[in-house]
Amino acid sequence: MANFDEKSGIIPCNTPWGKWLQTVEDVFVEVLVPEGTKCKEISINIQTKTIKVVVSGKEVFSGDLYKAVHADEAVWTLEDKKLIRICLPKVHSTAGNCWKSLLKSQYEADPSTFDQMEQKLTLEKFQNENPGFDFSGASITGNYHDGGPKLGSSHSNS
Repeated sequence: MANFDEKSGIIPCNTPWGKWLQTVEDVFVEVLVPEGTKCKEISINIQTKTIKVVVSGKEVFSGDLYKAVHADEAVWTLEDKKLIRICLPKVHSTAGNCWKSLLKSQYEADPSTFDQMEQKLTLEKFQNENPGFDFSGASITGNYHDGGPKLGSSHSNS
């Protein structure tokens, strides 16, 4: 995440407990916890389509993920005894797979935030397809929804 974050920025979706954000390949969740929290006080259950986060016996959130993740590759860390970072690798890692919410019925990005997320994922796709180009000051306009234009077709979309 750091490599793309430094070059293009990440658009967060704020929640009552922290925030979630995404790249083409991963969804990142940041959960603020009481200072001094220990790992043994944290229970995180990640399945392909569900997640449950419990801290000190209290459920922070749980439910059906917006889309499937590689649960066996998901990781979480506790930083400075006050912040949980969770990395959820997307099963479908394409710019067109921009999550509208973390869970199917909760933590939805507002339309403006989602629009910015789609722009960044499409820009990230172009950066990945064109290594060596500097996209740090780039912005994208036009057709960036669902991962942008599908290049290589017999007709162009102007």
